[in-house]
Amino acid sequence: MWTMPPDGSINWSAYSCKSLECLNRRAQQKVFADCLDCFDLQGREKHRWVRASPSSIDFTIEEVLLLATKNNGSVRIGLDIGGGTGTFAARMREYNVTIITSTLNLGGPFNNFIAHRGLMPLFVSIAQRLPFWDNTLDMVHSMHVLSNWIPTETLSFIIYDIDRVLRPGGLFWLDHFFCIRPQLEEVYIPMIQHLGYTKLKWEIGSKLDRGALLQEVYLSALLKKPTHARI
Repeated sequence: MWTMPPDGSINWSAYSCKSLECLNRRAQQKVFADCLDCFDLQGREKHRWVRASPSSIDFTIEEVLLLATKNNGSVRIGLDIGGGTGTFAARMREYNVTIITSTLNLGGPFNNFIAHRGLMPLFVSIAQRLPFWDNTLDMVHSMHVLSNWIPTETLSFIIYDIDRVLRPGGLFWLDHFFCIRPQLEEVYIPMIQHLGYTKLKWEIGSKLDRGALLQEVYLSALLKKPTHARI
C-alpha cells in the first residue's frame, strides 16, 4: 500500500501530467491545487492520522477507535469522502477496518492510484446520493472536502445522506471542516446539532494560512449517531 505504482500501469491520456513525478513536481510548485503532495507516499502522507500533533484539531485513528470502543461501538466498514489517494483507507486497514474512498479524477488519476494500492475507490461526486443502503456503515470520514465552499443547501443534503447511511451508533468524523467563524456559529453548528448526534470529541482551531483577519477556523469533530429513534 505504500509502494508507488509504475507509470505504465496508469492511463494518462486524460491528464496534462504524464507521470507521477510530474504530479509531485506540480505539487511542489503549488500548481496542483487539489490534494497537494498526496501522490508522494513517502512524504506527509506517511504520517497522516498516526502521528500525535500539538494541535487539538488533529485526531489520530488510534484515539478515535479508542473513543468508539469506550462508547460501546465498533468500526468495521466505512466511507472516506473525497479521500485523495486513499491514505486514510490504508491506515484504517492496519486496524482491520475496511474503508471505501470516494474521489474524482480531477487533475490526476486518483481512482487508479487508490486501486493500485489494493484499496477500493468509488467514483462519485458530493452532489450524488451515496450508493449505500440505509443504516449500513460504521463510520463516515471527510477531510477538507466538506467545508464552506459547498452551498448551504447542498451541504445540508450531504450531511443528511451521511446520516442515512450510518448505522445507529455509527461515527461521523468531520475532519478539518473550515469556514468563517461567524458562519460556524450561525450556520454550521446548528446544522450539525439538528442531527442530535453525541459529541465524542469537538475541537475548533484557527486557520491562519490566509491570514488572521479573515477569521477562518477549522472544526474537527467525532460525532456518534443516536441509537434510539428520533422524533
